Amino acid sequence: MTDKSPITSATALSQTSSKPAKAVVNKTAKEKSTKQTTSISTQTVQSTTQQSSPSVAKQTTTTKLFVLDTNVLLHDPTSLFRFEEHDIFLPMIALEELDQHKKGMTEVARNARQVSRTLDDLCADTSQLSQGIPLNTLGNKEALGRLWFQTGKLDDPLAIALPSGKADNMILSVVQTLQNQYPHRQVILVSKDINMRLKARALGLSSEDYLNDHMVEDSDLLYEGYRHLPDNFWNKHGKGMESWTQSGTTFYKVRGPLVPEFRVNEFVYLEGDQPLYAQVKELTGKSAVLATIRDYTHPKNNVWGVTARNREQNFALNLLMNPDIDFVTLLGQAGTGKTLLALAAGLTQVLETKRFTEIIMTRVTVPVGEDIGFLPGTEEEKMQPWMGALEDNLEFLNTHARQDSSIQWERSLSKEIIQSYIKVKSMNFMRGRTFLNKFVIIDEAQNLTPKQMKTLITRAGPGTKIICLGNIAQIDTPYLTEGSSGITYVVDRFKGWPHSGHVTLQKGERSRLADYASDAL
Repeated sequence: MTDKSPITSATALSQTSSKPAKAVVNKTAKEKSTKQTTSISTQTVQSTTQQSSPSVAKQTTTTKLFVLDTNVLLHDPTSLFRFEEHDIFLPMIALEELDQHKKGMTEVARNARQVSRTLDDLCADTSQLSQGIPLNTLGNKEALGRLWFQTGKLDDPLAIALPSGKADNMILSVVQTLQNQYPHRQVILVSKDINMRLKARALGLSSEDYLNDHMVEDSDLLYEGYRHLPDNFWNKHGKGMESWTQSGTTFYKVRGPLVPEFRVNEFVYLEGDQPLYAQVKELTGKSAVLATIRDYTHPKNNVWGVTARNREQNFALNLLMNPDIDFVTLLGQAGTGKTLLALAAGLTQVLETKRFTEIIMTRVTVPVGEDIGFLPGTEEEKMQPWMGALEDNLEFLNTHARQDSSIQWERSLSKEIIQSYIKVKSMNFMRGRTFLNKFVIIDEAQNLTPKQMKTLITRAGPGTKIICLGNIAQIDTPYLTEGSSGITYVVDRFKGWPHSGHVTLQKGERSRLADYASDAL
């Protein structure tokens, strides 16, 4: 044991168990502490000025000590309050790295500044530093643990020789020292860096990913927005059914065992001799109201000359054209028609029905290859290289319009005139804005964090509709996964809200080459 405590004074954090460590980073954690402890160890811990023998409060379960990597704080600036009754330890090098990232207008810089402000508020009462700062000081009632800062030297040599000047290795050394000093307490490193976690495990240290913002562990379990009804649906749900017709739409009020599983605005379908394509409009107790949907596969119902080529595209167009739906998410592999459908629906509602004044398109600027450096020009000119999908789909819609002499005059407008109704905006300048009567398309939304997604969606003012498009198999943002992506987050959080809808597109319609490549490569 070193002669210096890692805590501000000799008072330490309690230890009670040597059970296997597992990070508790979400609200479903099963362990609950009945009483929060205020000391690290029953062993004698020496500081440079005094020696203490802290008492250990009796508790029914073990509280753990989580050492946070800097990337966790930069990923989620509220992560300090996500560990329930457990304690947080911040290495000094983590504060140094926060300081290095705080400058600029990027999301990472903003998160670094937010974390710094939070830590400053928590440390306002310096008298609590020696006992650990209660994390519920700022009103976060679910955070029952304490925050500890490294104030002494913690550099037990690692079992494997690693460069001592590297920040990751310094954090690993801190974790190992804490584990050596308090062997009866679970000390766990939490990091978004896979290699960091691998190195920790190779050294015999416990490490976990930060999972608080993971909505699903398996993307195959993500809500799809539609369900196939069993062949015996009417036999089990048709008893006492009520039906009526209003404005060309047929409504069915059904009861049965499947009703509790339905979500408002979820699509349901039956195929066969008596097909049914409907949407759940209302859920009341044990009954559900289903409404038949518009058939956008028929040429007479085309949207800016575009007709749905498959079942899922038909569902998507029903959401995009529905004036009661304010928020739409579309997921799908490359070539499933996400951008084309959204753009066609936007042009129709801007230039034909006049429901919106203009289309706004944005996306996160994460390069797939090497960055091309600084670009000259205005905001729109800087964003233009990132908007190839917009250009390609506009060209398709414009070419199709010129070839069809029967279409309305609005659709035959020149590409330049149509583009005047489409504004390309950078995400870096979205804060503080309010969009009124706009049709907002967020492309490549799989590269957004939940916090960025919240920032964009809350820009919506009266009369605005927001469309999020994404492919969770093509995430380019570091530390984001299918489970923690912003679009996965909103799909899960918005399902069942009466003014939102989601569809996962399944079938590629770009070309046979693109379809085969998506499956084979």
